[in-house]
Amino acid sequence: MTASLVQDIEAAAAVLARATDVTLLGHVRPDADTLGSALALGHVLHRRGARVRVAFGEPDEAPETLAWLDVDGLITPVDALPPADGLLVALDTPTLARLGRLAPRVAAVRDAGGSVLVVDHHATNARYGTHHVVDDTAEATAILVTRIVEAMGAELDAAAARCLYAGVVTDTSGFRRASPETHRIAARLLEAGADPGEVARRIVDDHPFAWLPMLSTVLSEARLEPEGAQGFGFVHTVVRAAAAATVRLEEVESVIDVVRATREAGVAAVLKEAGPGPVWTVSLRSAGDIDVSAAAAEFGGGGHRMAAGCTAEGPAEEVLDRLREALGRAPLLRAS
Repeated sequence: MTASLVQDIEAAAAVLARATDVTLLGHVRPDADTLGSALALGHVLHRRGARVRVAFGEPDEAPETLAWLDVDGLITPVDALPPADGLLVALDTPTLARLGRLAPRVAAVRDAGGSVLVVDHHATNARYGTHHVVDDTAEATAILVTRIVEAMGAELDAAAARCLYAGVVTDTSGFRRASPETHRIAARLLEAGADPGEVARRIVDDHPFAWLPMLSTVLSEARLEPEGAQGFGFVHTVVRAAAAATVRLEEVESVIDVVRATREAGVAAVLKEAGPGPVWTVSLRSAGDIDVSAAAAEFGGGGHRMAAGCTAEGPAEEVLDRLREALGRAPLLRAS
């Protein structure tokens, strides 16, 4: 860690240690990293006697595969949140837009003279808080939260470790993208009581039977463009609303992990119908040759060089045409 990051972590630990009322925010459509980080930090603060709540802008309820991590009942519906006072902590959320309808709380807290702590691992973080722990070399925000908890001198028990391990294992794609230090942190989480088998079974490997016919429908629309994505190959498919009607959001989000395994493709994309227009949420994955975050940025999205996302509107083929053009301009991550 750099000296400045160490200072930022120590400053964040001090702010959290003296907080008595804390609201922790995750990004919309929360994944295991944002929600696991919030619940782990919330659990630690709750055990220290603070009033704690965890919230996200949408959907109204936590994904079923993640709700079990909330052992303290900290997840609070947006409409049940108290006025914007106390310490506000945003986790894994690079921009205000990613907070959705909770974004105005940031300005409300700052205008009242309160503190806003932003903990994130995205290079595109807009630093919209009063305190920041931002490190784009960390493979997961959960890595940074682990370091903050340790800097607080707080006990890392099994409940917190489980939440943090969930964030690490998912954001590293099952440790496919994990540094030696990340493996060391994962080991500390296991030593604290996280059960890797339980996390994998309940978050990664848990789908209802309806997932299978949905996959069949969606994968039948998959197309491979061997010369696409600057010659590295481009594979894509579309999840239409009708195909997703019988499954949870978790099943829809899992499609990209199937499609990205295509050997002949350096870039994978999944368009997921999200509303009339039609509006699509787009998941992008790179095998390591092309910076997909640059392509996502052209749509107002972002993420990481090998995993990014955005929102687009229009017929699917028009969105794919724009994606092809953006990928054609995206920087290479390594020499071809």
